[in-house]
Amino acid sequence: MDEEKTTQEEPEKPVEDTSKGIQSKTVETLDRADEIAERQKRENDRREELINREEALAARKAVGGITEAGQPQEEEKEQTAKEYADEVMSGKTPK
Repeated sequence: MDEEKTTQEEPEKPVEDTSKGIQSKTVETLDRADEIAERQKRENDRREELINREEALAARKAVGGITEAGQPQEEEKEQTAKEYADEVMSGKTPK
């Protein structure tokens, strides 16, 4: 009889559905992972564009090259006898 009294006195607790908490955390985690993946994709696309631009610039430089045509050239100035004598007397090696 004592057993009957104890079961009647304790109200039955409703069983909590713990899967809802787990599901919401899982969904939040998946949403966060999707955001991170999207950000990484955008960053990778941006990096790829920059790399392509750098490669194009390097190719233009390689193909373009440098030419001396049309550039002013420094003419060698001929030394006068006095300048030559001054260099020799000062101990410099004459040109």
